[in-house]
Amino acid sequence: MSTAPEPAPEPAAGPEPRDPKPALVFDDPLDQQSSDDTDRGWGERTDGDSAADLRRFLDEKPPHHL
Repeated sequence: MSTAPEPAPEPAAGPEPRDPKPALVFDDPLDQQSSDDTDRGWGERTDGDSAADLRRFLDEKPPHHL
């Protein structure tokens, strides 16, 4: 057995590249339009076909409205 210290592991060729941290944004979030601020966000159809709208209304009418 030797009393000599073990050699330290060799350092890597440099630090491993890391993904950059996302930047902090201090803007007012209420200034931006969210997806539910639009008709499409609420599930509205934008085709504008009145016959299709009537058909959808009649198909989706609750039973107590018959």
